[in-house]
Amino acid sequence: MLRHLPPIVDPNVLVGTETSDDAAVYKLSDEIALVLTVDYFTPIVDDPYVFGQIAAANSLSDVYAMGGRPIAMLSIVGFPRDKLPLSVLEAMLRGGADKAKEAGIHVVGGHTIDDPEPKCGYAVVGVVHPKKIWKNVGAQPGDLLILTKPLGTGIISAAIKKEKAPAASVEAAVKAMLTLNRAAAEALSVVGGVHAVTDVTGFGLLGHLREMTQGSKVHARLAVRDVPFLPGVFELARQGLVPGGTKRNLRSLVDVVRWDASITREQQLALSDAQTSGGLLVAIVADRVDQVRAELTTRGVESKTIGVITDEAPLGGIDVLP
Repeated sequence: MLRHLPPIVDPNVLVGTETSDDAAVYKLSDEIALVLTVDYFTPIVDDPYVFGQIAAANSLSDVYAMGGRPIAMLSIVGFPRDKLPLSVLEAMLRGGADKAKEAGIHVVGGHTIDDPEPKCGYAVVGVVHPKKIWKNVGAQPGDLLILTKPLGTGIISAAIKKEKAPAASVEAAVKAMLTLNRAAAEALSVVGGVHAVTDVTGFGLLGHLREMTQGSKVHARLAVRDVPFLPGVFELARQGLVPGGTKRNLRSLVDVVRWDASITREQQLALSDAQTSGGLLVAIVADRVDQVRAELTTRGVESKTIGVITDEAPLGGIDVLP
């Protein structure tokens, strides 16, 4: 679809649409570039304040995934003013403002429209040095893959809407979605050795890894036993509590992923699950992994080494092992 849009010819656009990266980057000078992103979605939890927080954390994540530092946010809200009290709108916006404060910035404005279904999101502006941008391409054979949050928020959100989500699953999912990727990004910056980074959101772990492998012209091997999942995700998937986006993600991987015969349908769905405010997926030089995971732990970030980048054929493909 994007191929029909006019090409970007401005030389100051350092990252545009060509790699489906997490955010755009625009060079202002030899020392400063702007990181620009926007995201919004419908409620995934019942509490409007928590929803606003999650929406802000999700939008901020794109800046962190580019190696940037957020500096300001604008809210984007759709609200059914004739159906819900304005106190709900106020709670959503207060949640976003509080999460922005946690990130060390402010929501400096925004726009709200009358909409039959509530929606909330943010446009975020950040800054990064033009030579220190992280992209979702650049992974090299021998790199190890690190993931900084467990998977399953899409499946659990679907279960919440059906009022079938166990309390422990909801609590763990909300905690993960509320967690900023700020500390994870800072740890990666301190240690270095990073070749490619993306945050795991709507395309799921395997969808975003596909962008990394195809853009980097490499192959990846994952071990399911090493991937962290939120509690209850497989059982909820067995019950059919799976969002449509997750099912579409899995179907889109048919020509990309080689599944070991032992991988269950529930595991396939969880690895393809459309995430909200997911963790960072990082391809990093192997001899820095222990150091970066120690730095992540010091900053309170749980992480797992989940796979390896190779030069096997087919390039752009992914093998999923037990």
